[in-house]
Amino acid sequence: MTSDEITRIFEDHYHRLGHRDAPESSLLPPPGDPVLFTTSGMHPLTPYLLGRPHPGGRRLANVQRCLRTTDLDEVGDRTHLTAFQMLGSWSLGDYDIATSLRWGFELLTDGYGIPARKLHATVFGGDDHLDPDATAWDTWTALGVPVEALGEENWWSNGPTGPCGPDSEIFVWTGDGLPTGRPSGDDRWVEVWNHVQMSHHRHPDGRLTRLPLTSIDTGMGRERLEMVLRGDRSVFTGDGLGPWAGAVRDRWDLAGTDLRVVADHLRAAVVVLGDGVRPGNTGRGYVLRRLLRRALTVLWRDDPTRSLGDLPVTLHADTMRRFRQPVDPGPLPELLCDEEHRFRGLLRRGRPLVDRVRARGPLTERDYHWLHDTHGLPRDLVDGLLADAG
Repeated sequence: MTSDEITRIFEDHYHRLGHRDAPESSLLPPPGDPVLFTTSGMHPLTPYLLGRPHPGGRRLANVQRCLRTTDLDEVGDRTHLTAFQMLGSWSLGDYDIATSLRWGFELLTDGYGIPARKLHATVFGGDDHLDPDATAWDTWTALGVPVEALGEENWWSNGPTGPCGPDSEIFVWTGDGLPTGRPSGDDRWVEVWNHVQMSHHRHPDGRLTRLPLTSIDTGMGRERLEMVLRGDRSVFTGDGLGPWAGAVRDRWDLAGTDLRVVADHLRAAVVVLGDGVRPGNTGRGYVLRRLLRRALTVLWRDDPTRSLGDLPVTLHADTMRRFRQPVDPGPLPELLCDEEHRFRGLLRRGRPLVDRVRARGPLTERDYHWLHDTHGLPRDLVDGLLADAG
């Protein structure tokens, strides 16, 4: 099943259930949102989850491109990505969590053909202030799906403040043989879908208050769903990541974690560039710069002559098409090579400076600040130079 087929089945399922298409936003969240990038499909819908009527109605669905910097340290394993596509559905004060879970079960089993025996769910088990999610537990039990009650792992929030609530995560068994164990203790259970009850609002002082209406927000990573449907063990073999992994492997002879980090970061950089962000020293520009420099650091570890100019330009166009970015990919190779040239110059100037400071002893916070404020060397780059020096 291709990624386009996965999307079509998802959209057809929710259209049959009365959902209209919610407009997709760029990676740049709406004004007033505290995050740098759109991290989920609910970001553009935040005002409507808080009670404002949506012009499209109370049942919505879409595909949203997302980017999560919080997962950067996990990128390199077989399932985490920086940029990805999110299949999302929403009930804005319409149907409840039991209905959402039943419709989700129907899509996974009938629509995508996943055997029910390969599913496992987790639900919010309650805490000192809130009761367990008995409705979600009872719904999964009635469907014959094993369920595990957890704590804060099953409480979803959009950040330190804003709409939040208990969630139910759906896992698919990817191991050999019959399913065994539980999601909390066996990584062969891979999470594919999250159904959140947006029932509370967290205030700056930490207080939780009930929202005027309870909405449902679901999100399912398309690349991860494609992985489990193909019976693969990695998201880097599918339609979107496979070409990047192949290009990196063929040109630079990388494998394992190094291959996955470089393929992920370069693809994510192209998506960020496609939404108009340019490398810089702050904010979104620095995230983009960090992605490119992390990839280049891995590439140059064994061969400093490797260049982003070696990549086929067809990769850029294919990625932007898949992420529905209607812009000309022509300038991208030049932008990537310009940033590579800038990074080479910074390394050339930075190595002697770091070596000189290091010769006096372990670096202090004052040394880090001096290297950054005076010479433009951020902490992660200084740490990389120290690691290279042994």
